[in-house]
Amino acid sequence: MPKLLVIHGPNLNMLGDRETDIYGNANLKEINDLIKKEGSSLGFEVDAFQSNDEGSLVSKLQEAQAKYDVIIINPAAFTHYSIALRDAVAAIKKPVIEVHLSNIYSREEFRQKSVISSVANGVISGFGPQSYILALRAAAQLVKSG
Repeated sequence: MPKLLVIHGPNLNMLGDRETDIYGNANLKEINDLIKKEGSSLGFEVDAFQSNDEGSLVSKLQEAQAKYDVIIINPAAFTHYSIALRDAVAAIKKPVIEVHLSNIYSREEFRQKSVISSVANGVISGFGPQSYILALRAAAQLVKSG
């Protein structure tokens, strides 16, 4: 069974309470439960990890190379400026899909630039928690096509 890691960046632990007009009412546990259910139906063993610390996210990405077949990452605020995360994603020789709950391209100008997207296999943005489900389906195709 292929293994998939979902990485959630800073402040995503506050989902459901924080800016619900932008991010919706679902909390991170509910989103992770949705991801795990859909992942299982697609044949994945799913793990999820969240950190507000850039170094912890970089370390998790480095460890993931040996343990997972595909990675979905929502870098959150680090999307726009973390060269460290960008370089960690670039070093991974497995598929990586960047995900955002909101449509970053319709938001403030500083949020419209992703330093991660140029090294990810693809980006899914703007569909709320369904962004993760769409990413899972893309991940299944990437794993299937080898």
